[in-house]
Amino acid sequence: MNLDIMALNEAIKLESQFVDRAMKEISKVVVGQKEMIEAIFMGLLTGGHVLLEGVPGLAKTLTIASVARSISLGFQRVQFTPDLLPTDLIGTMIYDTKTGEFRTKRGPIFTNIVLADEINRAPAKVQSALLEAMAEKQVTIGETTHKLEVPFLVLATQNPLEQEGTYPLPEAQMDRFMFKVMVTYPKKSEEMEILNRMATDKQPQIQPMISKEELLKARDRVDMIYMDDKLKTYIVDIVMATREPTEHGLASMANLIQVGGSPRATISLTRASKAQAFLRGRGYVTADDIKAIAYHVLRHRIILTYEAEAENITTEDVVKEVLNHIDVP
Repeated sequence: MNLDIMALNEAIKLESQFVDRAMKEISKVVVGQKEMIEAIFMGLLTGGHVLLEGVPGLAKTLTIASVARSISLGFQRVQFTPDLLPTDLIGTMIYDTKTGEFRTKRGPIFTNIVLADEINRAPAKVQSALLEAMAEKQVTIGETTHKLEVPFLVLATQNPLEQEGTYPLPEAQMDRFMFKVMVTYPKKSEEMEILNRMATDKQPQIQPMISKEELLKARDRVDMIYMDDKLKTYIVDIVMATREPTEHGLASMANLIQVGGSPRATISLTRASKAQAFLRGRGYVTADDIKAIAYHVLRHRIILTYEAEAENITTEDVVKEVLNHIDVP
């Protein structure tokens, strides 16, 4: 490790401490769910949108709201419902009788963090409006295009598709999410802690621990984190193996994968592994960083064949097989 990387490593050890302060503050309200909270912070550090999936009651919305309160950023919550309209999200043009002109009334999407609650309950037109915001960081109202705030991040929750009244998101929109995090039930000890905390009306209030300037500075630091060319090749091999399994020695999976990871998966895996290193207080990426977030990055980008579904094979199984097969540098 040369002197520049050592210096960067020491700087990040100091500068990443604000995340620990924020997570400690969030833990006043949210019990456990460390993996979900870290995924949200990695999204904030890279500008990558995050999708949380789990059954109702697992504190998905509470966690997002708590993270937003721990940071001095604008925050809006939008409840996605079947009757939601695109104008309810992005805004519309309103005729001003005093001036005789149309003026723009901005919607809740004009903020830093948007909580899209139960995103898979809204119709296709709303998803299309959100897609432009997620992909281009802008929205179009009438004939005018408006740039969104910096930073801008969509943190979405959804229930499993087996739940009543839910609809699958378009593949193009799913690809815009850097992470899809599967939220599971708490452990027994965590459930007991939840019971004890919720047994009283007195709920702790979360105080802002991170300023907007600190977050933007941390983003610049994340971009500077060192990644060896061998690890870059490792990332490319992982994603390519989901597209061309036979060429990468995974012929048994050729009939199981219909669509593999896109180039956005490669970019997301690279940026997210740097954010993972930042959270660990390091100025360089390791193979373990890549493995740690590979499931979050790939699980929603791989589309399986009917044969795989008939055999009850999941995208988790595919990612696991790829990680086990591709040689670690």
